[in-house]
Order: sequence, then C-alpha cells, then structure tokens
Amino acid sequence: MTAMTAVQKLYEVCKASFSCVQGVSAPEAVARVRAVLDDIKCSDLGLQEDNCQRNGRSTDQPPESAAPAITYLHLYECNKFSMGIFCLPQSAALPLHNHPGMTVLSKLIYGSMHVKSYDWVDPSDHTASSTPRLAMPVKDHVLVAPCDTAVLYPTSGGNIHSFTAVTSCAVLDVLAPPYNTTAGRPCVYYRLAAATSPEATDSAEAHPVHLQEFRPSSEFVVHRGNYRGPKVVPSI
Repeated sequence: MTAMTAVQKLYEVCKASFSCVQGVSAPEAVARVRAVLDDIKCSDLGLQEDNCQRNGRSTDQPPESAAPAITYLHLYECNKFSMGIFCLPQSAALPLHNHPGMTVLSKLIYGSMHVKSYDWVDPSDHTASSTPRLAMPVKDHVLVAPCDTAVLYPTSGGNIHSFTAVTSCAVLDVLAPPYNTTAGRPCVYYRLAAATSPEATDSAEAHPVHLQEFRPSSEFVVHRGNYRGPKVVPSI
C-alpha cells in the first residue's frame, strides 16, 4: 500500500477538523492540524529551498514589476478550508491584511521573514471603511525556518498581519474557512493612518495604533503559479 503523502494527510486532518462556520475553531481541531503542519518540509511539497518561485512559475507570468513579485501555489479549497503556498523572493512583502471570521495556520517552510501583526482593540466596531480604527500590536519579529506553525484567530493572535521576506522564503497557509466576499470574508488591506502617534511606532512598549483601509499600488503583484508537488485527492 502506498504511504499517504504529507499534503494528503494535511487535507484529511483539515477536512475532519474544520467546519464551514466562521469563528474560532475548537482548540483540539487547531492542535491536530498544527501537528501535521509542524512536520511538513520542502520535500513534502515538491519544492527546493530558494527555488520556490521557479518551481511554481506560471507560463503566462506578466513582466517583472518594480516590486518583487510573490507567487501563490494553490493546493486545495472548499467551503471549510483552503491550503496554499506563498513564495516570496527576498524583500517582497504582503501588506497588512485581515482574516475576518477565520482561523489561520501559517507554516514557514524555508527562509526567514518578518511578521508584524495587530488585533482590533474593539472587534465589534464596524465603522466606515474610510475611518481609522484602533488596533493593538501583537507581533513584530523575524521567523527563521525551521520553526513552529503560527496560529491566528478571528479576534486574537494577530488577525491583521504582514509578511516581509528577509531572505527568499515560502509559507504554507491553511485558512479556515477561506476568504469569501459574499459570505462576509473579504480580504482588506491596511496601513498605519496619519492619526497614529509617534510614540506608538517608536516605543518598545505596545501602544494602540490607528489602521486605515487602503488599496495597494499596482506594483504589489501576486502571481498564480503552478503547484507541481504531490496532489490533494479529495475524498467523499
């Protein structure tokens, strides 16, 4: 009998652990998925360190932009969860973005990246999108592979986060449930608002900051690459 691949094992545990209802996933469900993610390596995904971009490059990739382009390799998605790999060349960045009503597990596969994250001071505040909202810093550190899987929740753990590649790196993301605009889970980008005080960004202590929605410039590009590792075989 052929042994189950790590990717298939991840799919099976996600399918058994997550529901399609947005909200905080049960701790035992998160722990099961996290245990599988912690053991996943480059070779399990058919990737080579520092070669993720080339391995997954799409044949119709647009011309190079001024900013380093990011490649996304799609593994699987259903109404319960999604699995995918973000490949970031050195200095590439995913701007601050949210994960509304979602639990997210991120496993740094190789390389190093700077993670900065925030949670809303008042998650129930749904003011106009043009109005800055108070957020509290949660993380501001560099991850170096190999490291444990990071987890964020709908209102805690750093739901609004950014990734900046210190070196070329790749991160495997599991989103439960996935983004879905019609279901109230759009991906929204943020930046520090002008109302943020200097003390909030210069001090070593955690101070609330003001975050405001914005549309990234045209230089921010995420290409859809071709995942060439072991495939997910959906089960009934």
